[in-house]
Amino acid sequence: MAKFLDTTGVSYHLQQLINKANEKLVLISPYLKINDRIKQSLEDKNRLKIDIRVVYGKNELQPEENNWLKSMTSIRSSFCKDLHAKCYLNENEAIITSMNLYEFSQVNNNEMGIYIEKSSDHDLYKDVYDEAQRLIRVSDEIIVSVEKAPTKEKESEKFETKIKTEKKSNSKQAGFCIRTGVSIPFNLERPMSYEAFKSWSKYSDPDYTENFCHFSGEPSNGETSVSRPILKKNWKKAKEMFNL
Repeated sequence: MAKFLDTTGVSYHLQQLINKANEKLVLISPYLKINDRIKQSLEDKNRLKIDIRVVYGKNELQPEENNWLKSMTSIRSSFCKDLHAKCYLNENEAIITSMNLYEFSQVNNNEMGIYIEKSSDHDLYKDVYDEAQRLIRVSDEIIVSVEKAPTKEKESEKFETKIKTEKKSNSKQAGFCIRTGVSIPFNLERPMSYEAFKSWSKYSDPDYTENFCHFSGEPSNGETSVSRPILKKNWKKAKEMFNL
C-alpha cells in the first residue's frame, strides 16, 4: 500500500531506493545538484554496472556536476524540455515527490512524497514505471563532455550583443539550437537559442562539444560546436540550401 512521506521520509527512502537498486535505477528531477552522500551511493552502483538513467530539465549544469556525470560510465543522462515531475525508482519501489535531486532542496526545503512498493501496489508501480519510461523516450540523451576554463571573453561579449540586439527574422529558413535542439533562425554566427547562449557564455569555448546539428536538428553526439555548428555530412546540403 502506498505510504505518505514527509521531508525526512523522502530523503531516507530515496537513499534506500538507490542503495537497494540491483538492476536499474531511474532518477527524474528538473534540477540536478547531487549531495555527496547520494553521489557515493551512485558511484557504488556505477562500479556494479547498474543501469542508471538520469533525466533532468534544466540544462545549465555546473562544471563539477558535468564532470562527475562524465566519470560515471553506467549513468546515461537525458535532457527533457519542460520537465517538472520528480520521480525516483528502482526495480522494486518508487517515490513520487516534490523534492528535486538538488542539494538545496534536500537540506532546506519542506517536502512531501508518496512511497510505492511493487510487491503491494503492482498496478500503481507499473503506471509510475511506464510514465518514467515515456519521459526517458521523449528526452534527448546528452553526451557529457568535460567543461573547460573560461576563454575569449571579448568574443563572448560580442556574441551576446549580437543576440540581444537581433530583430525578429522574417526568414522561413529554420535552423536548430546546437545545445537544446529547439527551432531557431538558421545563422552560422548564432547557432544557439538565447537561453542556451547564456549558458555557453559562462565559458565561451567555441570548440565545446554540443548536442545537435544546426542544419538538420539531429543529434550530433558531440560532433558540433559553436565553431562547427553543422555536421560534416550535412555541410554540402546546407551550402546548397542557404547559399553559403
